[in-house]
Order: sequence, then structure tokens, then C-alpha cells
Amino acid sequence: MSALTPAIRQKLLGVSTATLCTALFKRGLRNQFLQDVRPLNPNLPNMVGEAFTLRYIPAREDLNPITVFQDRAHPQRKAVEECPPGAVLVMDSRKDARAASAGSILVTRLMVRGAAGVVTDGGFRDSPEIAEMPFPAYHNRPSAPTNLTLHQALDINVPIGCGDVPVWPGDVVVGDREGVIVIPAGIAAEIADEAVEMTAFEDFVLEKVQGGRSILGLYPPTDPGTKAEFEVWRAQQGR
Repeated sequence: MSALTPAIRQKLLGVSTATLCTALFKRGLRNQFLQDVRPLNPNLPNMVGEAFTLRYIPAREDLNPITVFQDRAHPQRKAVEECPPGAVLVMDSRKDARAASAGSILVTRLMVRGAAGVVTDGGFRDSPEIAEMPFPAYHNRPSAPTNLTLHQALDINVPIGCGDVPVWPGDVVVGDREGVIVIPAGIAAEIADEAVEMTAFEDFVLEKVQGGRSILGLYPPTDPGTKAEFEVWRAQQGR
């Protein structure tokens, strides 16, 4: 059974990776935010989907001539064609952006097939074109050389590391304008619920701070009456 129900997906579409980081931190998970991975188009809504993974290893020249792409079972091509609708293709490129993990044609194919997004800790070629697409894509930096230059696609839908974060197939991946976070599948529902609660409270706090109120006693809510004040505000906001 999928860890990402429509209800959970809807909740995660409305919360930030920063809030999710805090919810995970409370549970002892301190290394879930991908390092040095950024959105190509920061103006898109949140990316939410289950992880479908691709693992690259360092390329060996005799095994990576350009002709390998003629093989219909080439792991990179196969991953693009098999990534399920609603999933996020997450690529382990060993944090090496000297050669591309993919380009605009493969990213377009993912978009057309209904994927929720694509993530690499390496780089994308054709990055200006990808940045204009209405499709969430995250990478380290632009990279024009073909992936065969340095990367050999090897495994599909196995546990990987991406941006120094362990990613298991089926983990819930959330991206926003700040970056990408990975939520273990087994706690996705409770993390989504808590993040929605935290977001509402932080919106309340921000409104009060913008009005000149001190954060002391407000954030965290240690002053008597703060929680009750929040509940009144929340009812007024319909949240």
C-alpha cells in the first residue's frame, strides 16, 4: 500500500521543507534535507511524490560508448520509462555535476508521463530549457557534458544516497523553493499532520511579530494564554 495517499499529498503541498525538517528533527532524524540541491524553477508549487530511484556509478570508458543508448534496457532510459505517474525520479550522481544526470528530452518525457518531479545531486544539461518547464526539477548546477562522460547508470529502484541523504524507494519526497527533503515512508502521515499544525501556528506567530510583538513567550508559546489566543486566531482564519 502506498505511503502517499491523496490526503497526505494535499497536506504536503502546503508546507515548507523547513517545517518538515523540524518535525523530523523532533523524531531524531537530522539528515533528511538534500545538501546542495536546488530548484531550477523556484516559481513552481511544491513537488510531492514517492521516490523512484536511479543509481549511477563512476563511468568506465570501455563500457560507456555513445552506442549504449541504443539499448532499450539502458538503466537511465528504462528509469525514465518506468518511473510511475506521481512519483519523483531521484538520481544518485555521487554529488558530481561535472557531467549531466539527464537533459531536457528525458525530463520532458518524465513530465509527459505524469511524474511529480526529478531530483539529482549532480547536474542537468539543457538547464535553461528545463528551468522554463512547468515541472519540478532539482539539481546542483548546470552541466553540459553527456552523463556517459562520468556516470554509468546501473541500478533502478534500489536504496541510494542523494545529496548525502539515504533514499529508499517509496520514501516521500517533498521539494519547495528552498530544496528537497525525504520523509521515511512509515511516518509520512504523522509528519504531514504535524507539519500542517506547525504551519498554522507559525503563520499566527508571523502575523503577531509583524505587528510588533516580541518572540519571547510567543515562539515557543510559553506565555499563559498564547495557545488559547492561537486557537481563537485559527478559528477566525478557518484553519
